[in-house]
Amino acid sequence: MKQCVMIVLGVILVLWLIKISEIILGLDLAVYGIYPRDMDKLTGVITAPLIHGSFEHLFANTLPLFIMGSALIYNYPKAVKYVIPIIYLGSGVGVWLFARESYHIGASGVAHGMMFFIFIAGILRNDKPSAALALIIFFLYGGMLVSIFPTQAHISFESHFFGAVAGTICAFLFRDMDPKKAEKKYSWELEEEDLLEFPDDDNEEKSKLVHDTKYSAY
Repeated sequence: MKQCVMIVLGVILVLWLIKISEIILGLDLAVYGIYPRDMDKLTGVITAPLIHGSFEHLFANTLPLFIMGSALIYNYPKAVKYVIPIIYLGSGVGVWLFARESYHIGASGVAHGMMFFIFIAGILRNDKPSAALALIIFFLYGGMLVSIFPTQAHISFESHFFGAVAGTICAFLFRDMDPKKAEKKYSWELEEEDLLEFPDDDNEEKSKLVHDTKYSAY
């Protein structure tokens, strides 16, 4: 988990250094964002997620990227090698092809893609750790389900939408790439299994184990 956190913190640090450099040098990096259907701005598919309009914009993306990035790498270490590039490029290409004619910048499309992947993959995998992670992420960022639709004119809902589409596709394609983690057996579960090993007519042994089980529960 420590390694996962360090990787994500390194990426976030790059984003902050880019924004600080932009301010110090008096640059306007928004021109390197995605401008739909402009061939000269096709490189924005790569550069747009690295650029943010303000520190508020960057701060709003920092915590979701940190939490979901760490969770994604930790729970899906094999799938993440495919999921992140597909979400990164898929959201950008979708914006370039179909979005409004305006500069689109920011990593929120990537964040939405990760949220949709973790949530949907966790449901489809049908194992407790992934399902629990999906519910936690949904509890924290379930509002992203709404932000894929138009809300405010200055917000690129298209980035959110195509990030979510890419994340959903990845959930169906790569949900089973990582083996399911072994589920922890709790003491009461092991005791119940021990009870089932006794035949029904072995009342004396069963009664003794039940008594011991009740005692050990304290």
